[in-house]
Amino acid sequence: MKKTVRRFLALAMTFAMLGASAESSEVTIPRELYEQYKKIQTLLEIEKIVEENYYEEVDVETLLDGAAAGMLNSLEDPYTFYYTADAYSEYMEHQSGEYAGIGIQISTSYITRLSTISRVFAGSPAEEADVHRGDILYQVEDVIVTPETIQDAVNIMRGTPGTTVQVTFIRGEEMLEKTVLRAKINMNRVESCMLEGDVGYIRLWEFAGTCAQQFEEMLNSLMEQGMKGLILDLRDNPGGLVNDAVSIGDLFLDEGILTYIEYRDGTRHDYTTTDGSVDIPLVIMVNENSASCSELLTGALRDRLGSRVVGVNSFGKGVVQYLLPVDVKGNAMQLTIAQYFTPNGTAVHHVGIAPDRVVELPEGDNGMYMLGDMADAQLAAAWDEMQTILK
Repeated sequence: MKKTVRRFLALAMTFAMLGASAESSEVTIPRELYEQYKKIQTLLEIEKIVEENYYEEVDVETLLDGAAAGMLNSLEDPYTFYYTADAYSEYMEHQSGEYAGIGIQISTSYITRLSTISRVFAGSPAEEADVHRGDILYQVEDVIVTPETIQDAVNIMRGTPGTTVQVTFIRGEEMLEKTVLRAKINMNRVESCMLEGDVGYIRLWEFAGTCAQQFEEMLNSLMEQGMKGLILDLRDNPGGLVNDAVSIGDLFLDEGILTYIEYRDGTRHDYTTTDGSVDIPLVIMVNENSASCSELLTGALRDRLGSRVVGVNSFGKGVVQYLLPVDVKGNAMQLTIAQYFTPNGTAVHHVGIAPDRVVELPEGDNGMYMLGDMADAQLAAAWDEMQTILK
């Protein structure tokens, strides 16, 4: 939006210099440009009135950012939105998997009002400080953590490597006050272990960064250890980059369609896999937070390999977004451009993936188990499902 406004103003000034005489204030501009101006005339008028009459000084850049965000919000699509330069920079930092902090991922609930540690990154200061998955983040320095203050708490925990931050956690009935070092964090998006009976287990947290490479390395390691079957855990995986899902799916699938997307005009684009695959029985785990690429990959492995799915119905995000910069200042936008389907033509959006074996967590169980803990009812069911396949 900002780019459109600036382009109009720049072109208008150019035509003014070219077409206006010294005695006349009239300017001749192309009709296409005039039609564009009419579309944004109200916006420009509002901006001018606010700038001249608001009771405090205003930042025009902030007004234009708000206008751009409002335009995308009007689509009422939760996956289409506007990034300011700062927000876009934070997003790209997350995609790279590197930042300076203590090495935790947090899940905040507006219902319970609690912020739970959902992940502790391997080799991080938080791991060294004995922070556990499932701990409650209670206080950071002098900030009591609530859904409203969680971003403030996160900002405090991030900082210069080598400095420390005071963080208080709750574990059961115990209050744990810790001085945690800040360091450069590398987000490991894949974890693995071998379960009883030579059943391999890989938990994939997100399709981003170097996850495809990490996944293949862990798969090969499990194969070398004599793995007979693999449990692929996609619970709480919100998705990410389609190409990463294709790369991981390609490890298990020969030549064919992994997924296809359809645009508004009906055109279609296929994402395909190539020959050469690992022949290993698969059981896939999903839950209500498994979305997007998690569903895309699950659908492909079930359609083409008959892989069993265990857990509860997945989230149901079956649309694809395009991320693009919109000006030279670093602002960007994300726009939903297409819908994807499984190889058999099944739509996922607003529907999700229904498991073959429904297993809900017991009441009061938050699912915050350590890697490979068989006290996890859903993992135990997936292991049991694998035993049925291996017989």
